Amino acid sequence: MAISAQQVKELREISGAGIMDCKKALQETGGDMDEALTYLQKKGEAAAEKKASRTAAEGLVQTWLSDDATQAVLVEVNCETDFVAQNDQFKVFVDKIAETIGVSKASSIEELAQVTVLGEDKAVGDYTSDQITTIGENIKTRRFVRYQVKKGLIGAYIHAGGQIGVLVQVDAPEETDRAQLESFARDVAMHIAAMNPGYLSADDIPEEDQEAQREILKAQAEEMDKPESVIDRIVSGRLNKWQAENTLLSQPFVKDSDQTVGELANSIDGASITSFVRYEVGEGIEKEEKSLGEEVAEQLRGS
Repeated sequence: MAISAQQVKELREISGAGIMDCKKALQETGGDMDEALTYLQKKGEAAAEKKASRTAAEGLVQTWLSDDATQAVLVEVNCETDFVAQNDQFKVFVDKIAETIGVSKASSIEELAQVTVLGEDKAVGDYTSDQITTIGENIKTRRFVRYQVKKGLIGAYIHAGGQIGVLVQVDAPEETDRAQLESFARDVAMHIAAMNPGYLSADDIPEEDQEAQREILKAQAEEMDKPESVIDRIVSGRLNKWQAENTLLSQPFVKDSDQTVGELANSIDGASITSFVRYEVGEGIEKEEKSLGEEVAEQLRGS
C-alpha cells in the first residue's frame, strides 16, 4: 500500500527514527502506526545490542555538585568518536546521567541502570539504548564516584572540554571562611587536573608501588657502574624525589611554585585535603585504530 508523507512524519515524531526507517516500518506493517512503532523499537534494540559490542573510548566526564557542595559526583560516559562526544545531544545525555546519579543512591553501574532518569520516564539502561539507536554509536556509562563530606566541602573542576574531571574533598571547621575554602578547593582541583598526582601523600603510596619504583630506579643506577653503597644512596634520593613529584601535598602548587599544595592547605586554619579523584576520558581503554575509509564504510553500512 502507498504510505503518505504525513504518516511518515507522524511516526518520525513519535519514534525519533529516520525518514527511511519510518517509511520501511510502515510498509512492513501495512501502515499500522502502532505496529510500525513496535517494529522500529525491535529494530532499534537489535541495533543497540550490535553497537554495544563496539569499543567506546571517547566521550566526556561530568560532575554534579549539591547546592551546599557537601555532596558530589564525577562520572565518565563513553562513545565511539570525538565527533559524537561534541554533539549537543550527547552532552545533554551526559548531563542527565550526572544529575541522575547525584540525586539517586546508586552505588554501582549495575544499580544505576535501573534508576529512572531525572525528568524522564525511563530507566538509565533503557534511556541509554534509545540514545544508541538515535545517535548511532555505542554509548556507555563507564564509571562514577560519589563524594560526601560532613564538615567542609568538595571542589569540582572540568578541564579540556570535558576530557578531564576532578573532585577534591576538603575537611574544615564550620567557622572557616566559606569563600576562601571554595576558592582553595577549586584551585586544588585545577592543580590536580594539570599535574595528575598519583597519591595524596607519601603515606598513601602502597608498598608494592614503592617497591616497583625502587626496582626501576635500582636497575637504572646499576648501569652507572658505581659501588653498591653509592647505588643505594642514589636510589634512596631518587625514590624520595619520585614520591614528592607524585604526591599531591608535596607537589609545587601550579599557581605559586614557591609553596607546595600541602603548605597552601596549612595556610587555611583547620583545613585539610582528605581525598581526591581524577578521571581522564578513555584512560586504560585499548583503542581500536581505524582508517577514515573504514569509519565511513561502517557508517554507510549502518553497523
